Amino acid sequence: EEDSTNSFICLLKKMKEVRLMEKVVEEKEEAFTERMEALAEQWRDLQARRAQLKAHVVRSGSTVKENERLRTQALKKAKEEKEQNAKRESELLEARRELEALTKQHQKLSKKLLKYSLYKRYLENVVENSQFRDIEDVISFYKALVRTRKELVQAQWGHRQLSEQATALLQRLRAEREAEMLQRSRELEQLKESLGRAQGDLLQWEGRWAELQDRAARKATELKSLNMAIHSLFQ
Repeated sequence: EEDSTNSFICLLKKMKEVRLMEKVVEEKEEAFTERMEALAEQWRDLQARRAQLKAHVVRSGSTVKENERLRTQALKKAKEEKEQNAKRESELLEARRELEALTKQHQKLSKKLLKYSLYKRYLENVVENSQFRDIEDVISFYKALVRTRKELVQAQWGHRQLSEQATALLQRLRAEREAEMLQRSRELEQLKESLGRAQGDLLQWEGRWAELQDRAARKATELKSLNMAIHSLFQ
């Protein structure tokens, strides 16, 4: 269906080109006809002027000098008219070539138009059996669908890109969190080891503190006995 629609779009373009070419051919034909009529009119005018010139030469042929002057003017005029005729013939030949080229192109476009007419009938059937008003409405709807599909594909691509970026970011955060948890676990193990050593040192210092307290008590007892003895001796 997409290929058929594209083919019909090409068909519409070709039909437009055919209409333009037909218009150009008609304009060329009209211009060619007008140019031929102008050349015919100029040719009749030339013949009339030649006849007038010839009659004038016959009437005014009194002297050789005047006749020579008139002959020179006539030759000059004839040369100019010959050059103009050659120019007109060249333009006419070019116009014929352009007309032949346009005719060939028109025939080629007509063949293509016949080739794509099947798609036109198909779209006409679509219009008859749907809510579309005309073929242009079908093509506009198709273009809108293509544009929407393109936008949807772009949106899906953007969503996929965002999903991939989010997945990569999540993986990176997860890796960082795992590395951080591993580091915290190592630090916790080190703190537990330090705590164990500190607890061992604490037990050791508590033992020594008990020994010091015991020695201090004995010294205090001895000092008290000594004081009592000194007091007795003093008495």
